Amino acid sequence: MFATVQDLVANYTEAVYEGDAEKFLSAYAPDVHIFDCFEQWEYTGIEAWRAFVTEWFSGMEQEGAKLRAEVESQGAKEYGDSAHVHCIISFAALDQSGKQLRKTKNRFTFVLEKVDDSWRIVHEHSSVPVHMEDGRAIFG
Repeated sequence: MFATVQDLVANYTEAVYEGDAEKFLSAYAPDVHIFDCFEQWEYTGIEAWRAFVTEWFSGMEQEGAKLRAEVESQGAKEYGDSAHVHCIISFAALDQSGKQLRKTKNRFTFVLEKVDDSWRIVHEHSSVPVHMEDGRAIFG
């Protein structure tokens, strides 16, 4: 249950660090629509998203790494039973000693709806800026 938008955002970062796919997915609506900036680019429905998230988290586990997600520059606005959140999320892969292996940043926009008094993500859009000359991503 995500009584506040901030509860949902906190769940995102906690579930990423814990590598808990079910906890992570609990914030998403069954009919979620996601525009991602890696690999497939678009996921429609929770089962498609579940397949990606499960692979993502199991890859981190196989590597023996934890993934830390830190939310920066967050803005949120509620409109009754809908809301939007925009932010930068910094992802850092850490080895077992806590040493940073790699880091990247993505821009996110989340569209939320309140269903049965709990916020759920119904649309997610992640992106990175690109160089106009060569189309390569800029990972800040």
